[in-house]
Amino acid sequence: MFREPKKNATNSNEQQNKEEPEKLPIPASKREFLDVLKEKVHSPADLVIKNISATVTIVYLDFLIDGKILNEQILPILEKEQSAPPKTIKEKLPIAEIDLSAELNKSVLEMLIGAVLIHSEGHSELVIAKISSYQSRGLSAPENESQVIGSQVGFNENLATNISLIRRYITNPNLCNEKFTLGKDTMTSLSVLYIDGIASEQHVNTIRQRIEDLDISDLLDSAVLSELIDDNSFSMFPQLLLTERPDRFCDGLLSGKVGIVVNGSSMAILCPYTFIEFFQSREDQNLRWQIATFIRLLRFMAMIISIFFTPIYVAALTFHYEVIPQPLLVPLSESRAIVPFPPIIEALVLELIIELLREAGARLPTKVGQTIGIVGGIVLGTAAVEAGITSNILIIIIALCALASFTTPNYLMGNVIRILRFPIIILAGFWGFFGVMLAFCFLIIHLLRQSSLGAPYMAPIYPPRWKDWPDSFIRMPLPFISRQSVNSRAQSNNQETNENLAKEEKVIR
Repeated sequence: MFREPKKNATNSNEQQNKEEPEKLPIPASKREFLDVLKEKVHSPADLVIKNISATVTIVYLDFLIDGKILNEQILPILEKEQSAPPKTIKEKLPIAEIDLSAELNKSVLEMLIGAVLIHSEGHSELVIAKISSYQSRGLSAPENESQVIGSQVGFNENLATNISLIRRYITNPNLCNEKFTLGKDTMTSLSVLYIDGIASEQHVNTIRQRIEDLDISDLLDSAVLSELIDDNSFSMFPQLLLTERPDRFCDGLLSGKVGIVVNGSSMAILCPYTFIEFFQSREDQNLRWQIATFIRLLRFMAMIISIFFTPIYVAALTFHYEVIPQPLLVPLSESRAIVPFPPIIEALVLELIIELLREAGARLPTKVGQTIGIVGGIVLGTAAVEAGITSNILIIIIALCALASFTTPNYLMGNVIRILRFPIIILAGFWGFFGVMLAFCFLIIHLLRQSSLGAPYMAPIYPPRWKDWPDSFIRMPLPFISRQSVNSRAQSNNQETNENLAKEEKVIR
């Protein structure tokens, strides 16, 4: 299921000829047609065959079609036109999506996604009436991206419903929707959406090429697709945003990003995305700029605390007692007097306990999970201190780091922050502050090397994008914010715009 490098033209043509299914004709005889069709789909229990007359037969899969349309619009017409040829039946049926097909494989694929096959005795063509009807849950509030002020509607698993939600937000004729199908076994439909004239054509072409180059057997969720088409699958940091909010998705499209909606998934993909944007919330646009700026700075401070606070504690107690203020030395010594483990073991054990509690609370039912998280944390923390396994101060530090990691508005980025603590704690336990600085330098270098759809991952910090700074760490008043970021906007033919971009690129050199 990994993206393979593009093959040369000769090998690609040979492979395509080998994998291209044989074009089987439609048998003119009804009995032969049904025999071949049953053999093709292995006679499933939900295969429905109805003989309308001696010459007309309809075939479909139960639960995949709209029974009301079938009974009210198709069957009455077929009962009147019992001996009509396929072309006449196609003209008579009041169905929006209807087609003629002379290929058996194509007809079977259409039936598998919710079409009715109409066969007439003596004709080697089928009428394909597409009246699919999939069961899906109703619209509800997003569970992972909640907000107080703003829309309370989230995507669901139906592609058509999600597209309609997007078009309700953006009534723009330039909103483009390109449909693709991925997965040899699942035949999953997905749509690539962007606004022509706003989104960069280079980014659209990149997404289009990466999707077309994929050779996978199945695709069940958009999270899998995001990993397959991102720039660096070996990096822990997410390079594409997964969101369940239509308002955030549309806000990204209006700012020049490219979106992907996958059928069967309630999460949509937005790209390109920078590191700073993962710490921004859609609710920031709905708050006053002073409050939004304070909350953003609080998130970045929480990220730093969550990653480095515990490693600094371990390094200070292991190698660098001189950095600890004298008033704190006595409480620290008394707290650790009966602890038999070195600080690195003590910190790692507590971090693992926190992760176990969090994972148990996430997998259990909601009410039970909340109880396990609260009671488990209190009981285990109190018991650990009384048993002399850990100190009171480290309990406070670990709890603060865990709490700070939950302030990140993006779930994937929050997971990365939690995992990063472990290798940094180990380095701090072996090399002290030198290990912490080594981890910090490695982290910065890794982030500077990353890209999202070819765009710099650390913009607008590096390369400097001064026009994007008013909506980065801080959120300035809306009139001062550029609607389209430099990374995602379409390249303009305006000479002044190109000159400004060239000046910004000179900073790199």
